[in-house]
This record gives sequence, C-alpha cells and structure tokens, in this order.
Amino acid sequence: MKVLLVHPAQLPVFAYGGTERVVWDLGKALVALGHQVVFLAAPGSTCPFAPVRELNPHQPLLDQIDPHAQDVVHFQVQPPTIPAFPHVITEHGNSKTPVDLPLNTVFLSANHAARHGSTRFVHNGLDWAAYGPVDLAQPREYLHFLGKAAWRVKNLRGAIHVARTVHRPMVVLGGTRLNLRRGFRFTPWPSIRFMGMVGGQAKHEALNRSQGMVFPVRWHEPFGLAVIESLYFGCPVFATPYGALPELVTPDCGMLATDSATLVQAIQGQRFHPGDCHQRALQFDHFQMAKGYLDLYEQVLAGERLHATAPRLSENGHRLLPWSMT
Repeated sequence: MKVLLVHPAQLPVFAYGGTERVVWDLGKALVALGHQVVFLAAPGSTCPFAPVRELNPHQPLLDQIDPHAQDVVHFQVQPPTIPAFPHVITEHGNSKTPVDLPLNTVFLSANHAARHGSTRFVHNGLDWAAYGPVDLAQPREYLHFLGKAAWRVKNLRGAIHVARTVHRPMVVLGGTRLNLRRGFRFTPWPSIRFMGMVGGQAKHEALNRSQGMVFPVRWHEPFGLAVIESLYFGCPVFATPYGALPELVTPDCGMLATDSATLVQAIQGQRFHPGDCHQRALQFDHFQMAKGYLDLYEQVLAGERLHATAPRLSENGHRLLPWSMT
C-alpha cells in the first residue's frame, strides 16, 4: 500500500516534539511492514527511510495532493475541505468549542473518541529503540513533571504542591521558573528545578533518574505521550483520571485520583516496580499504531466511511476539571 502522510510541521523532530514524533514513527513502522510512505511536510523536512515533499504554505493544501499518486492520504490536521479521494484524518487535540468533524476522523483513545460520540481510535505508539537503553536499577533522585507547563490545564501548580508535600525535589521538563505567557507564575523553591523545553538525550537521562511522574492534569488528555515516555523509563505515574489516562496507567504502574492527598499517599507508599512500568509502555509501540491505521486504510479503500454521522465534541475540551489540594 502507498500512503501519503500529511503534516504541516518540520520533520524529524529535534527537541520536545509530540505529534511530529508520532507521525515520524508511524511512517517508520509502515515502511518496516512493507508499505510505501511519502511525507508531505514543512519546508526543511528530511527523512532517511521515505521520500519527503515540501508543503507550500502559500498554495491550497489539497491542490498539492495528486489523488492518483497514492492509495490513501493520512492527514494529521483537519483539511480545509473534505477530500473526494480515500483519506483518514487523525484528530490530535481537544477543541475549545463543539464542532462537527469529517466522517473519516480518527481519535487517539477510547475516551477521546467517546467524547466525540465515536468509537474510532488508534492509540499512539512510539519507536522505543530510538529512546536508547534504560537502566531500571539506577538510583532515583526526584519526581518529575513533563508537559507544557504554561498551559493551565496541565496543572503544574498541583504537581509542585504534591512534590513539596512529600518533601521531594522535582524536575520540570517543559517549562521555566518564571512564566508570563499565559498569566503570571513564578516558582521560588530551589527544590523545583526547571529544564525548559528539553528533548533528546537530555530528556531521556532526566526521566531515567526520576522516582515518578506527577501529572494532575485538569483536562481530558487525548492520549498522553509524556505518560508512556515516563513509564518507559520505569517511572510510575501519579495523575488525575481524566481523558485517556485510565487507558494508560494501570494499578501496578501508578495511581489516578482527583485529590493531592491520594497521590501523596501513593508516592509515599513506594509499591511500584520500575520493571512493571517499563513493560506497560512497551505495549504502546509504533507497530501496534501502524497496524491500527492499516485496518482503517483498508476500510476507506473499500469505500467505507468511518462514521455514519459527523463526530462532534460534546463539551469544551479545555474547561478546567476538578482537582483538590487536600
């Protein structure tokens, strides 16, 4: 099968990256499974395992796609109009307002789909070989937070509260000590270390020295790449039970709760084994993701639509969900 993967960002990802890493690993798995892949991506993109065509930001997107040059087109963003050729569209985020989505939209988790009145989803997966070796016996020095700290829904304040309550240092990957982008936040405590938007080997080494991830998000996570990355390095996850998180974090590799006291108790209990966390992450690899999408490609190539009626978000995807500091 020949697949065109469309993503308007530069590939490969060199730093933090989220969606770009998923798209890259999807293409890599499809090629390894014997399929032909072409990327249509932002100028400057390169790839050693598949051809890359550069998107022209000044030309309509659909005008840059020859409908006869591939079997199926897989969009990673919503196209401006619904294409007439076989296609699949992955919805990677949460909308701020309810909106109808195209019939061939795919979601990232069962929860993500259900909140749009759908059952069509493919879990994200990563190429774990690219993350390097994991030392599960390495001493663990601190807790960590991994995410866009400037986003209020990510609840860095809640994570810091948990870390300070258990009297443990925390490393924040994805933010700075002083934030003015989305309201004022300044973190004065030296026990909270900020590494910024770090990626690559520096991120891997930081995760491999962590006792666990504290992630009390206050929105419905569509998936949670930061969660499976943390699990891969043997870190249990202490988070809220929103969005896809119950699909990722099982009782043997973390605790989910809407209050800090329960997470604090779980951290202090120290009953989670790094090997169990690592094994859980391995279930979300790029091959299982590719096989899930291949099933959907076959359906649209057979003339089927993935939904009978347009999927639609049932509520504001960015509204703050309950979280208690007690």
